[in-house]
Amino acid sequence: MAHKIPDLPPTMPCPETGRTLRRDTRPFTVRYKGQEMTVDLPGYYPQGDGESVHVGADMAAADEALRALKEQVDGVPSPATIRRIRTKLRLSQRAAGALFKVGPNAFDKYERSIIEPSGPTIQLLNPDFPDDRAIS
Repeated sequence: MAHKIPDLPPTMPCPETGRTLRRDTRPFTVRYKGQEMTVDLPGYYPQGDGESVHVGADMAAADEALRALKEQVDGVPSPATIRRIRTKLRLSQRAAGALFKVGPNAFDKYERSIIEPSGPTIQLLNPDFPDDRAIS
């Protein structure tokens, strides 16, 4: 059963200052190992500069940007990439776990970003991993 995302109020008081914060999005830069990506980050913001408050799924945009940078820099596949590869192979999460010898719930955890795959699993998921055609 799908969960309904609650409607958030348009304003809230800042827990630190009591100033009124308004629901908005602002640019936020995520940095990882010398690389960076700017995303629109939803949250409650004051007029002008100051402390912001992020609730619920507000940080999801920053989390996705960090996962994208880790994929780009370190080759750690994002949950979306893992899901895309698994579905392209027409494997259920349990079947993928059995094939990769990582446990029946591992792909569920990878795809929900609860854990990252281990080094050997990352190598097997890498599309540039050498296959028998590359070996002469």
